[in-house]
Amino acid sequence: MTMLSLEGATVRFGARAVLDGVGLDVAEHEIVCVLGPSGSGKSTLLRVVAGLQPLDAGRVLLDGRDLAGVPAHKREVGLMFQDHQLFPQRDVGGNVGFGLRMHHVSKEQQGLRVRELLELVGLPGAAGRAVAALSGGEQQRVALARALAPRPRLLMLDEPLGQLDRSLRERLVVELRELFGRLGTTVLAVTHDQGEAFALADRVIVMRDGLIAQSGTPLEVWQRPADEFVARFLGFDNVVEGTVSGQVADTAWGKVPVPEGSSQGVRVLLVRPAGVRLVSVEEGLRCVVAARTFRGTHVAVRLQPEGAPSVEAACALREAPELGEVVGVVFEVGETVVLG
Repeated sequence: MTMLSLEGATVRFGARAVLDGVGLDVAEHEIVCVLGPSGSGKSTLLRVVAGLQPLDAGRVLLDGRDLAGVPAHKREVGLMFQDHQLFPQRDVGGNVGFGLRMHHVSKEQQGLRVRELLELVGLPGAAGRAVAALSGGEQQRVALARALAPRPRLLMLDEPLGQLDRSLRERLVVELRELFGRLGTTVLAVTHDQGEAFALADRVIVMRDGLIAQSGTPLEVWQRPADEFVARFLGFDNVVEGTVSGQVADTAWGKVPVPEGSSQGVRVLLVRPAGVRLVSVEEGLRCVVAARTFRGTHVAVRLQPEGAPSVEAACALREAPELGEVVGVVFEVGETVVLG
């Protein structure tokens, strides 16, 4: 069942379309994460749904109801900002209960709901604590509890973990996924961090210049980027143009095998680093090791062939070649994607 629909949503700042006729459906209980570089329109999309940014054209519907003219506080949506925007003059309980007071909930019910939510977000008994005494992760939990307090039909998150360090982000994103699953919450989140989006979302949307460049499950988007822009945004650098004929592409890296049924003719190819295999110089494309970067589980090795774009390979820790070493490279068809 569709909860949220955007139909031809358009926002212009002067001559520039920040949202350019965007169409989007979010199902009830679905977690959708919107990715994109700065200026792609992802935060504007969130503000449009929240009622903080008027549309120049198109419609926003919640449960089939057109939200045109409905003010932000009557839209039954919760919004959590990157900087949390907690009230420093109020304690934790006062922050979490703020929306309930605005909805004229009784003090007794406010207290029950605040205790329930603080338990839910892992801060039991914290109602009387000062906001300034909280860590960044604790403030994030309080902001989430405050957004959930009025039981919004839709919860929207704007870079919710952006100010936290990586280890804390990785832990909290797992907790958020579990929490939303237990509550059955419908979520529309905006982030620039694909790792965060892929861990949290049922569906990922990649935006570019006010348009949706790709929509799909995290696995679909990761395995088959729609085009070169999406591939590079996801961090894939092994992108090259080639002429596909049958199951082989003629590229600047030489012959690269492509999957059966690939589009023919001049195309752009992506080879994931896991599909770049090191062999002897006699067996493959001759490359010099130009850089090595430790990535925890593997070493990312940048290889420079003569007169062609560099190639990144993912090597096991004990098998990574040294800087300046000369190696051969072959490409595996299972990690090659013909884009577009």
